[in-house]
Amino acid sequence: MALVSVIIPYFRKRSFIERTLTSVLNQTFQDFEIILIYDDENKDDLVFLKKVINDNPKIKIIENEKNLGAGLSRNRGIEKSLGSIIAFLDADDSWFPQRLEKQIKFMLENNYKFTFCNYKKKNGKEINVNSKKNKVSYKDLLTDCEIGLSTVFLKKSEINKDLFPPLKTKEDFTAWLKITKKNIHAFNFPEYLVDWNYSKKSLSSNLKQKIFDGYRVYNTYLKFNVIKSLYYLLLLSLNSIKRKF
Repeated sequence: MALVSVIIPYFRKRSFIERTLTSVLNQTFQDFEIILIYDDENKDDLVFLKKVINDNPKIKIIENEKNLGAGLSRNRGIEKSLGSIIAFLDADDSWFPQRLEKQIKFMLENNYKFTFCNYKKKNGKEINVNSKKNKVSYKDLLTDCEIGLSTVFLKKSEINKDLFPPLKTKEDFTAWLKITKKNIHAFNFPEYLVDWNYSKKSLSSNLKQKIFDGYRVYNTYLKFNVIKSLYYLLLLSLNSIKRKF
């Protein structure tokens, strides 16, 4: 049984996925499984993926009957996983070769339940994104999220069913709030170990969608009233803008 389960939702990322998978398969730490959730009713890319994977025993493909979105696809991957540590990776991001080795050691030696690392954001130019805090609490997260999805490791024992909500964006932010609300802190491993690729076509770049979903995080999932939801959404947005300068 693998120690780490790497959860990768896939939806029309043909130009990235081979590099993404290779970045995991070439890790210096090899005690892992990859769970690739195919989230597209169109099966054209499935033929391509199976050719890329070439029956690699480390990779398991789960096919969704219909498009569920990244968050719900991750929930399916977690449900089918065997590892005691869950790692998340988007299909267009990639890991540095020693990412698993270094962050797993950091996690196990300190008995941490939730860890993340710094990452490099690529959008024509490269931007280093690092956390200002070594330890992030629920209170910290309410107003500022520096945790990149593809940098996160979680102890599976701390994950409740349906960790990710059915949001188009901010589903990862909601998940981190759910975990930290249980008085579990997120600890930063202060090295750049992930490349995050930013595309203008991606949902994460859709400002209106992010604002709408951000409001829903506070109002629907945290049960804040309208004024409180708008207040925290404003703080979250301002802190996000600050990181761009």
